Amino acid sequence: MTRVSMETKAQQTPSCGPLGDMNGDADFSRYDLARLQAELDREREMKDMLEESVCDLRSTMCELQERLHGADGEGNEWKTRYETQVELNGQLQRQVAMVHDKLDGLRGNPMDRLASIRSYEDMSVDALRQRLKLLTNEKTELQSHLMDCRVGIEDEGKVCWASGFSN
Repeated sequence: MTRVSMETKAQQTPSCGPLGDMNGDADFSRYDLARLQAELDREREMKDMLEESVCDLRSTMCELQERLHGADGEGNEWKTRYETQVELNGQLQRQVAMVHDKLDGLRGNPMDRLASIRSYEDMSVDALRQRLKLLTNEKTELQSHLMDCRVGIEDEGKVCWASGFSN
């Protein structure tokens, strides 16, 4: 068949698509082999680029997962420190509130302060010595606790500085 007769036939019969008609006869005259080869090459290049991109994404995902698992151990340490600090802060706030309550009681009515002093006047010397010993022990415990807190804060500061400069 010649090109003119093929075009005439294509115009006379309904087409099934770009490559053939309903009878199964293919009309390849509209396609240039060089153009088809170039399009196939572009498609292959696109496929190669996509495969390379998928490979890069998979390796990036693996690296990120490794970093995540590596950070879990560090994160737990900082989480534990944070929770410990929050608990300590809560205890200190309760102690501050208790001291404020005591101060408010002392700042109240001056007559009430005298009443507390009079209660000591009514005590025996042995009871006063025992009360003094109790208050001295309480003072020593509070000073010791204060020093422990100070040392703990200094140690945490050293750890924070060390970890801040090592990264």
